[in-house]
Amino acid sequence: MKQSLAVYTIVTLFLLNGISFAQLPVSKQAKFVESVSSSEVMIEATGIYNGVGKKDKHKKKDIEDNGMSRASLDAKKSAVYFVLFAGTDPLLSSQDEQQNFSEHETFFFNNSNISNYVTYEDTQVIKKVKIDGSKGLKVVKRFKINKQLLTKDLESRNIIAARADLAETIGNPFIMVLPVAKKGESPIELLRTNLEVKHAAAVIESYLTARQYDVVVPEQQESMEALNSAQMDLGDREEDYAYQLALSVGSDIYIEYSGAVEDAGYGTKKYALVVRAYETTTARLLGTETGYSQGRKGEIMVSIEEAMNDAIDNVLSRVTNYWKSDVEKGIQYKLIFNLSTDFDEDQIEDIQFALMDGIEDISISSKENIVTNQTVDYLIWCDPLKYDKSSKVYRGVKKYFRDEGTEGVLRRVTVNRKMILLKVDYE
Repeated sequence: MKQSLAVYTIVTLFLLNGISFAQLPVSKQAKFVESVSSSEVMIEATGIYNGVGKKDKHKKKDIEDNGMSRASLDAKKSAVYFVLFAGTDPLLSSQDEQQNFSEHETFFFNNSNISNYVTYEDTQVIKKVKIDGSKGLKVVKRFKINKQLLTKDLESRNIIAARADLAETIGNPFIMVLPVAKKGESPIELLRTNLEVKHAAAVIESYLTARQYDVVVPEQQESMEALNSAQMDLGDREEDYAYQLALSVGSDIYIEYSGAVEDAGYGTKKYALVVRAYETTTARLLGTETGYSQGRKGEIMVSIEEAMNDAIDNVLSRVTNYWKSDVEKGIQYKLIFNLSTDFDEDQIEDIQFALMDGIEDISISSKENIVTNQTVDYLIWCDPLKYDKSSKVYRGVKKYFRDEGTEGVLRRVTVNRKMILLKVDYE
């Protein structure tokens, strides 16, 4: 009796594991086609079904009866699998997230639930091939996958960090969208006067607001360039209007874009757009993508929107990864100190040491960029629970510097969301 029970238990466990394993797609082959909207992507996926039966004729009969529907189901699962795990920017981007997902894969890939993530299935089959001597079937089809719903289900099961939790910890990232301008030209003026440039910016901003980012709109900032030029003189920076504008308004990230019309043959034109996302405090490139529209005669605004949809989705995935790393590493701030020329060399050294010690005292980690007699330039990462505002960082450094008793007085020039520009005057 005990032996029978043991055998039954082993068989049951084997069957349960088999059922769980069977939820995953057999093929796992797919490729990205295009971003349809801020919530949907088009995926071309391959599905494979191997016939069931004791003999070859039974397997062939199973393919005739069930091959198309079962292979299509596997293609559907492969499309969802691609969005989760594959491509340049999968939803599960870290090893921890993928490990967390393994405990929930049955929910996502069970036959009844998988269709929830598919908003459209192409009725036409791109490819249909019998394999393994007609004992199996391979099909290729296109599907629209609801990426937004997938993300919500991943968040609800704590597989990935929920946007609401991230926002509560460090706030939504502020993002500015700007066109690439020629040297000496103002990107704001381009947005005001060029309808194509303005439309491209509107498409990106629509994506951002749909995903609940805080968008900083640069228009109407008439005095911004003059203000920022004065700030940059203190830091001895090269002229870069997009970078300067982003610093001035305190954005965490700024997105630049540029476009060009290309010949698509047969009298048609297609639009190509390059989108780049930068970390404002360092100007570090977070991601870049190029999107293309279909060839058309006229309808330039439609082509711009299509090309932008093709490029922006992957860039925003990298923006999200940047946002997550802020929680892990701490909130990043850029600190620039300008020292008065009235100090002698010994006084300058004492002041610099006091500033450096103050930075180390309030930060989790820091990076020294520039140290000269007149400038101290640092990047710092702070505990978001203690220093969730740039004003708190300023107060912390000022208190430490005052307690050091140097002959300098620390004063504020500009304190915004990410950029803290200070000066040290002679007491």
